Order: sequence, then structure tokens, then C-alpha cells
Amino acid sequence: MRTDAELRGDLLAELGRLRRAVPEITGCLVASTDGLLIADDARALVVEGVAALAAACLGVSQRIADSAGHDAFQEVLISSTGGHAAMYLAGHGAVLVLLADADANIGRLHHEARKATAGISRVMAEAALTFAQALPEPARW
Repeated sequence: MRTDAELRGDLLAELGRLRRAVPEITGCLVASTDGLLIADDARALVVEGVAALAAACLGVSQRIADSAGHDAFQEVLISSTGGHAAMYLAGHGAVLVLLADADANIGRLHHEARKATAGISRVMAEAALTFAQALPEPARW
């Protein structure tokens, strides 16, 4: 069974790989779909607030996709004059959030983020399994 520190290290390694692959990324984080920060590679940013807002945006985006009759929601991109914010489902219960400069290559951002979600999904699944294995046995009456 791997430790929390090892699993968090794997997430941070994936976030670091993303920043190297897409230099225009100014911040990235992994949050739970209920808005709790799990891991981040961001500077000068209130990551807890971004995590909470990303979860809210993700929920609304999923509802829109459902209402439109589309299949399973995958990602959302917000573009503004100052840059981009992109959110990607990363397995069950996690979201990858990327913040990038306005001149970022969005195709490259999506490509690298989609690769990263596979690795993050694996880590999150392993973390859930580790947590489940650590739970005490239920009392038998």
C-alpha cells in the first residue's frame, strides 16, 4: 500500500510534466469534484478558491451537457482577454484545472491535459483503494 505522500508526489509530478509541456500554463491543480484542493503547482494564486469555483463550474457544465442530451461531460474551457481556464474530469471524483496565458496554444493544452487526466485518474483510483484498505473492519455482532 502506497502512502499519501507518494500518491501526492505522483500528482505533483504529473502537474510538473504539464507545465513543462505547455510553458504558457501559469497554474495547475487537482481538486475533488466537491471543491477541495488535492494538489497544486501554482504560484501567487488562491488555489483553494480556484478549486471551489472549478467544482461549481464543473457541476454547472455537467448539467448543461445532460440537459442538451449529450453524452458524458469531459471538459470545459473559459477564455478571457487575460487568459484561459480549462477544467477536465480526471476519473471519478477529481478535476484537473489549468490556467494559461492568453497566447497559449489551446490545441496543445487540450492534448497534454487529456494525457494527464489518464495518469491523474490512475492515482486517484489508487488513492481510493488505499483509503478503502485502511478502513477498519466493520464490527460483527
